[in-house]
Amino acid sequence: MTELWNWRIDDHVAPMEIYSALADLLGLPVMPLGAADPARFPLDAVLCDVWRTPGEFPTAVDCYGVPAGRPEPAVVAAFARRLGRHCLLPDDTFDPGRYLLVAPDGMTRAVHLDVLDTEDGEVFSNRRLCTNVSQRCRGWSQCHQSRWAPDSVVPALAAA
Repeated sequence: MTELWNWRIDDHVAPMEIYSALADLLGLPVMPLGAADPARFPLDAVLCDVWRTPGEFPTAVDCYGVPAGRPEPAVVAAFARRLGRHCLLPDDTFDPGRYLLVAPDGMTRAVHLDVLDTEDGEVFSNRRLCTNVSQRCRGWSQCHQSRWAPDSVVPALAAA
């Protein structure tokens, strides 16, 4: 069984830099999606699609075929540390504006963002911490049902 991961980076990062870092971190070949003949890919290859969008997290990354059992938050934390960038990945709620922010030091915390669908893809803006100081988070049950509750700061490797 394989998994699909999707996350964002807080700056423009070249696709080749992303493929190389992921290959090292996963210990698997990482191939650009659609760049070659799939019949020639190694059987354990992870396919990766990278594109740019406007907004606070302008590099989008989708990974297809990641072997099950690899904890996405831990891999993204190692990736963020390696590149010295903040990364944003979906959290475990169904709130379309709530994400996990992974810092270069590996710490993970929940944030809220405004998400606008555009012709160029989703645009993220207005990042705010998920905290009990916020009336919305204090009264929003989805925030409190998450592994990453309001005001929690978790090392991603431990949270995986």
